[in-house]
Amino acid sequence: MEKTREQEIQEAVRAGEKALQSLYRAQEKLNSARNWGIFDLLGGGFFTDMMKHSRMNDAKVLMEDARADLLIFQRELRDVHVPTELRMEVGSFLTFADFFFDGLVADYLVQSKIAEAREQVNDAILQVERLLYSLREL
Repeated sequence: MEKTREQEIQEAVRAGEKALQSLYRAQEKLNSARNWGIFDLLGGGFFTDMMKHSRMNDAKVLMEDARADLLIFQRELRDVHVPTELRMEVGSFLTFADFFFDGLVADYLVQSKIAEAREQVNDAILQVERLLYSLREL
């Protein structure tokens, strides 16, 4: 039995909403990691490092979940013939350098990576929100 266009659109909307929720969760953890990172730059110490890296690890897992959800969303969009490119890079958060070379330079590099990840997640959120809006208008 072939799916109707309306069913395909609804599947794409559900997949997009799931991806969006994953992105929001990653965004929350990245914001928390950024805040702990700022505290660390101001001289936080070992506990602050632990909290920051815990949030960064959580964010990385959530970003990987979001990337998987975005791939499903892309597949569903192809079924509806909506062209899109959604990319998210989940790179190294320089955890090794931060723990073993604990100083201002390493902390700054970690903050830079957190900022890059936040920007990627924010861009993906905007793209998914735009695509969901377009799908709902079909």
